[in-house]
Amino acid sequence: MRSNPTGRQLRLGFELRKLRERAGLTSTQASQLLGVKQNQVSNTESGRMGVSPDRVRALACQYDCADPALVDALVSMAGERVRGWWEEYRAILPAALLDLAEVEHHARRMRTAITVHIPGLLQTAEHAREVFRQDVPAIAPPEIEHRVSFRIKRQAVLFREEPTPYHAIIHEAALRMQLGGSAVAKGQLHHLLDMSERPGVVIQVLPFSAGSFAGSGQSIFYSHGPVPSLDTVHLDQSHGPVFLDAEAQLAKYRVLIERMEAIALPVTASRDFIHTIAENL
Repeated sequence: MRSNPTGRQLRLGFELRKLRERAGLTSTQASQLLGVKQNQVSNTESGRMGVSPDRVRALACQYDCADPALVDALVSMAGERVRGWWEEYRAILPAALLDLAEVEHHARRMRTAITVHIPGLLQTAEHAREVFRQDVPAIAPPEIEHRVSFRIKRQAVLFREEPTPYHAIIHEAALRMQLGGSAVAKGQLHHLLDMSERPGVVIQVLPFSAGSFAGSGQSIFYSHGPVPSLDTVHLDQSHGPVFLDAEAQLAKYRVLIERMEAIALPVTASRDFIHTIAENL
């Protein structure tokens, strides 16, 4: 029995519960169909108990799930046995940060829209260090270094042999904040320019001239799963990361990001815009 299931394990259990509820079955009825105890169904759906790929297919069949792509995706989640690199930080950093790294690792495509910060996957170590130095309450220097190394390791998804496609919309406000002073800020801007040349990385700037827009007060990270119903939204808030996966929430944030993409500068113009800000520092 797991005492601390990961975010991905919790998501698998949640999706199995959704399939059961859509079939109109209680956990007791499901346990009777499967020939298991009711608490086994409950523990599986809460992520506290593992589930085999074969059992996932059996559950999907009993729940009359007619979406083979979704079933295959859930089976793949159930079959994972390898511990991710982020597990080495489990006793050091908040669990929600590890869940974010796990989401990024498994994402098929990633999109982010951010107003006052540079996206974590595009930050330099110097910029990230300054971000963590501003936390309230203050973080001890050793923990700051743990967080910096963790953030940099997360960026490996953009340097794979087949990098995960990543589309970032960054507001002009974030580009003009001289966090850590002009030297750190200039280094960060040049890093954005370098990253914009990498395969799969798209960076667009949302200038002040774009005016007001929906979603401006939030930092949105949208991770695309193997099927749309397994997408995940991550909101970066002062009290910690928040993950959303309800269908209505996913639909809402897809619309918000698409609207921002539509009013942001084209890729080439965005690169020129960042270069001009860097040269004027």
